[in-house]
Amino acid sequence: MDNQEADVIVIGAGIAGLSTAARAAEQGLGVVLVEKMSAIGGSSAMSGGWFAFTGTQEQQDAGIEDSIELFRSDLRKVGGYRNNPALVEAYMDNQLQTYEWLRAKGVSFGEVEISSGQSAPRGHSTRIREVLQLLHEDFTANGGETLFDARVTALDRNADGRVTGVIINDDTQLNAVLGVVIASGGFSRSRELLSVFAPEQLSAIPYGGPGNTGDGLRMGWKLGAGMADMSSISGTYGSHPETTDEQQELLTSYYMGGIIVNTDARRFVDESVDYKTLGSAVLTQPQALAFQIFDAPVRAKSHRGIALKDMDTLEDLGHLPSADTLEELAGLVGIPADQLVGTVDKYNAAIRGGEADEVGRTHLCNGVGELQPIEVGPFYAYPAKTLMTTTYGGLTFTPQGKVTDVDGEVIDGLYAVGEVTGGFHGAAYMTGSSLGKGSVFGCVVADTLASSYVGAVNG
Repeated sequence: MDNQEADVIVIGAGIAGLSTAARAAEQGLGVVLVEKMSAIGGSSAMSGGWFAFTGTQEQQDAGIEDSIELFRSDLRKVGGYRNNPALVEAYMDNQLQTYEWLRAKGVSFGEVEISSGQSAPRGHSTRIREVLQLLHEDFTANGGETLFDARVTALDRNADGRVTGVIINDDTQLNAVLGVVIASGGFSRSRELLSVFAPEQLSAIPYGGPGNTGDGLRMGWKLGAGMADMSSISGTYGSHPETTDEQQELLTSYYMGGIIVNTDARRFVDESVDYKTLGSAVLTQPQALAFQIFDAPVRAKSHRGIALKDMDTLEDLGHLPSADTLEELAGLVGIPADQLVGTVDKYNAAIRGGEADEVGRTHLCNGVGELQPIEVGPFYAYPAKTLMTTTYGGLTFTPQGKVTDVDGEVIDGLYAVGEVTGGFHGAAYMTGSSLGKGSVFGCVVADTLASSYVGAVNG
């Protein structure tokens, strides 16, 4: 490192840190991006690559009807109305501008789908690793400096309590003129922190970036930062028990027409609710395991390479058993055949007769989509568990990204973006709003810092 001072220090090189760093660097700020792993990406690189935006060219091209009002309503509803309204409004105010900024950086958005927490298709698919690489290349081209294998072990404060820099690897001090931005991700890889904040989630499959051990959360906590949404943390339902870091599996066939049954072949939850709520429900079942059951018309909706609906790859892996009859299928996965047949018959009868569903299901996903009987073979069963992908609770912050303490007062010089923050999502989150939060508030924080720089110069 050529010097020991920068305008801005950003901790963590996932979507939140890269968006912050790239946006700040393009505005002429001297930015150092500090990453404790040996490469960029973090949990973002292991995600499905969905961003939640509305008013986009892709939506218009597909003839999708959506609006800011509906988007806001969906975010509040899926969050159990426990999200901070000011943070939701900040996202609404800046999401389209962020989408356009990403497109200007070369980001390509593919198909637009409806998914968890959405009542209109607004999940925009990307090749997320390409997105991260584009942002990092742009950051570097604008003079940004990246330090790899550099773990921030402490935050520096001056006598007035302002955060003025960081300590790296316990022995190197780096000062920040304008501020330090924590974008270090969550703590899905820390059993200690999960034991404290979400012990009921310990039986979920651990996932997320290998470096997601809660470093940033601990540092903010040590300075008295407040926390939000910690009691709502939940894994996502839909991953095969043998899913790996290299080959993530996450299927949401239940939003396409399938149902979910436990090891007794019985339904136990309304399959149309968000997949975080489903994740918690599955953890209460025997072996914390449940099977997605569906038929040929649902299987035909597979799209290879698109997260949440890639049944082709699952079948290639041998993780998607199929059979010509439900009885045979039950035998393949080891659940009671008579009960599975009875469960499906009851589901189909309710649909045909217009009767109340046994678990209260009325639509495919979040109040949208007509239910279809499961009746056309071959039939499929996907055994799946809850995957702890993100811990979406964390440090409290203002709509400008400034970290606040337990009394709601701003901790001067300290900002936070992405998974390490709490208050935006509330009880659960919508598909695409996690990566969306990282990019949207990353741009917001960068703009806030750039404004303070201009103000300091003019002052």
